[in-house]
Amino acid sequence: MSSNPELSAPPERASASEPVAAEAAPSETETPRTTPAPAEAPEPPLQAVGTDDADEDDADDDEADDDESGLTAEAVLAAAEAADAAEHRDEEVEQVPTILEPEPEPTPYERELHAPHVRPSGEPAEIDPDELDPDALKVVLRLHQHGHQAYMVGGCVRDLLLGRKPKDFDIATSATPNEVRAIFRNCRLIGRRFRLAHVYFKGGKIIEVSTFRANPTELEPANGAEDEGDSGSEDLLITHDNVFGTAQQDARRRDFTINGLFYDVAEGRVIDYVRGRRDLDERFIRTIGDPEIRMREDPVRILRAVRFAAKLSLDIESRTYAAMEGAVEDLPRCAPARLLEETFRLIRGGVSAPALKLLDALDALKLLLPPVNEYLKHHGKEGEKTFYAFAEALDRRVAAGEALDDAILLATLLMPISRSTAQEEAQASSQEGGRPSVSQVVEDLLAGFVQSARLPRRIAERCRMLLLAQRTLSGERRRRSAAFKRHPLFHEALTVFEMTVEATGEGREQLDAWKAGEVPQPRADAGEGEGGDAGGQRKRRRRRRRRRPSGGGASSGDSASGSSASGSDAGDA
Repeated sequence: MSSNPELSAPPERASASEPVAAEAAPSETETPRTTPAPAEAPEPPLQAVGTDDADEDDADDDEADDDESGLTAEAVLAAAEAADAAEHRDEEVEQVPTILEPEPEPTPYERELHAPHVRPSGEPAEIDPDELDPDALKVVLRLHQHGHQAYMVGGCVRDLLLGRKPKDFDIATSATPNEVRAIFRNCRLIGRRFRLAHVYFKGGKIIEVSTFRANPTELEPANGAEDEGDSGSEDLLITHDNVFGTAQQDARRRDFTINGLFYDVAEGRVIDYVRGRRDLDERFIRTIGDPEIRMREDPVRILRAVRFAAKLSLDIESRTYAAMEGAVEDLPRCAPARLLEETFRLIRGGVSAPALKLLDALDALKLLLPPVNEYLKHHGKEGEKTFYAFAEALDRRVAAGEALDDAILLATLLMPISRSTAQEEAQASSQEGGRPSVSQVVEDLLAGFVQSARLPRRIAERCRMLLLAQRTLSGERRRRSAAFKRHPLFHEALTVFEMTVEATGEGREQLDAWKAGEVPQPRADAGEGEGGDAGGQRKRRRRRRRRRPSGGGASSGDSASGSSASGSDAGDA
């Protein structure tokens, strides 16, 4: 996941903060996951952003606030990263090579191949070899040299035929994972249920190579005649996908016709076993095979169809759309981690607004993002206008090429809920006299993502802190600007606030002041509902100080020790 370059906290360690999915699949092909989430590590304490007093004279106030809240923001994020690392320490993934060795030159006995610009028939290649990734081309040709079939597959072929630049290039081959590893020195295998090969190149680029697979549901009827009478009640959900097959079987097991296209580099031609070229020309998204069966096999295909429709501006074929509506109720049967990852891919792709609208029309938001669904239903047309204004502001940032952390993406979409007047009032009444917090529904959503969907705790903590910081940036809460601007997530919080201003048109003066390095004037109601008086002035919280012994006697010393211990206990509470 991307990390915001403005982050001023200590640098994160990739091995701790970026869990490697043990069942990673090609970016444009789905691999159903049913592995249960591992046991939860202890939750780190939560740190409220912007909770210290507006005392301009006492330089020790920041330290006192850190003691009373238990941990600093840096410590909270570090604890979350440590918990993520402990949770994924036992993943079955081979170690990444630390030294990238150059590939050996072909031997005289290896067949020399190249990517021709002209086909044997004299026609130009269907895809210009200059548009192909050179490293992916090396992998394909090297597999050919060793006598294996190898094709570029899926999204890269689809995007090139549509005139778009592919995000990555995936390869399918007849070689087994161990054979791929034997051919490439800089290769590792990942996955428990089905092994995939990752070939590494300079700059951190990864070319993913998968072995041709067959759809297990197509092979099961051949196992015996006793299954023939149970086809009507058979559970079609795919729970295993580890059967090797042929190139044609691999194409047929994929989800949509537009993703079942192969490109033969040596011949310069597109191989179409599933009539995907027709649907690309007609601009339709259509399942391969019976849509009712394919959606029941893997309901996550609903989210994938939505993403392709929004990303590529394609229409969903009518029977496919009807099958998606019928399979929505099966979404909870899928692994929560897969659902969350596909939901994030909708947001990261810069098409969150149209994608979420389509999911709402399918009535899928109630299962994927219940608080968002409740917000839209409760606030009606005005709520929809506000929520999608935030989503469109986010999409414009992503489309402009700005790298946004997943915590920023999630916080931006949750901002309308956090800003909701009814929810803020409910939160204030339930936590009267306590520290300010985000709405309870957002707290529950983040906690649920961490517990069931394996959302990294560092992302959940950052999202929570970003939402808390918005009240300070908007002037609803008073805080010393110097201390707040040193917060490790200040720049990310300002990015969220900037999108909030763009979506709502409110807070422009405060935003301009923050960006100019100035201190915006707090709003007239700042501090209300947080322990302040009717005029908005909060009571000054005094720091407990150690009492000096007056006479040097034993009783005085004991008293001083007792006072110090009491202050320490208060800080740990």
